[in-house]
Amino acid sequence: MKRTWNQHVVKQENKTLVLSTIIDRTPISRAHVAQLTGLNKGTVSSLVSELITEELVEESGPGKSSGGRRPVMLLFNGGSGHSVSIDLGVGYIRGVLTNLTGEIIVEHKVTTESNAFAVVYPTLLDLIKQLINKAPASRYGIIGIGVGVPAVVSHVGEILLAPNLDWKNINLKEKLAKAFNLPIYIENEANAGAYGEKRFGSKFVSEHMIYASIGMGIGIGMILDGNLYNGLKGFAGEIGHMTIVKDGRKCRCGNNGCWERYASEQALIQEGEIRGLIAQQSTDPLADLITLAKANDDKTIKLFEEIGTYIGIGLTNCINIFNPQHIVIGNQLLQVKDWLLPAIMGHIQSHTIGFHQQDLQLSFAKLGQYSTVKGMAAFTIEGFLLEAKNTNIQL
Repeated sequence: MKRTWNQHVVKQENKTLVLSTIIDRTPISRAHVAQLTGLNKGTVSSLVSELITEELVEESGPGKSSGGRRPVMLLFNGGSGHSVSIDLGVGYIRGVLTNLTGEIIVEHKVTTESNAFAVVYPTLLDLIKQLINKAPASRYGIIGIGVGVPAVVSHVGEILLAPNLDWKNINLKEKLAKAFNLPIYIENEANAGAYGEKRFGSKFVSEHMIYASIGMGIGIGMILDGNLYNGLKGFAGEIGHMTIVKDGRKCRCGNNGCWERYASEQALIQEGEIRGLIAQQSTDPLADLITLAKANDDKTIKLFEEIGTYIGIGLTNCINIFNPQHIVIGNQLLQVKDWLLPAIMGHIQSHTIGFHQQDLQLSFAKLGQYSTVKGMAAFTIEGFLLEAKNTNIQL
């Protein structure tokens, strides 16, 4: 019996290895899979046949040949299932339907008139239902729902604190699981953004990367030694509440002088209103500031420089603490990056320890506004493959 169990484990491990190789190298031939995995061709052929039957792998046309018959190529079958991924932000919800390769099939975005959970939750349910209803027919159907939230999230998917939404102790995972009877993944949106950039963004993202999500609040996601770093209980990355001004502006978290009170979209808009650059009843204050900046309005340009400097202050602290190779800035303030970047870089270059600046790269999110939803898609897809095959496959 023990020998049979061991044989089963070895087979599953080999199957995991074959599927992982096909996902990473698609399209790829059976012979190349055997070469990369070290498995014999017969074993590879048998396992590939199983994966084709399970519709996780499909054959495509012949590939290039170095001599002899052209090999049949293998593809990861992304269309065999679909994921619903959500970026639940302050004042908006963005939802996408992806296939198993993370390709976006359908997208919806709605604005929310209030951040009250009683208002946001029904809107979230409706959006998820719309995406599910638009999913093409597939072998595995909807494989899960992932939601990125600007919040402190526990390991069990409970939102412990979301200051900018004014939410506390809401078990969103449990509520959604009851509503849809599907696997649910809840994650901090900055962590999701970091993971999205690593999995689907630039191929040159470092194994030591900090993703700074700068929207109405600020959070960071950290890729350290190639892995997402969550901390002891999953609370790492709440650096938006790092104090940068002693006895400074009051923050919704209860403290004073937090970074996000000086360097976020919220700080930019509030300062714009105070300085008379934005009408208080404006429906799109960020767009108003962009219009003024494009017209080279001195006061607006100066405001962007001040916000950029504060962003640089926080990032300098992160650089000096974590020694990353790559800083990626994402979320809403991507829209004004051209006016922020000079001040950000100026502060980093003049205040970061010299050794940390060696090989340091700073860029803006390759995925733009989609870093979080793509990260949640990666979590959901990997969770499905892990559950379905008892494997540890990563896209």
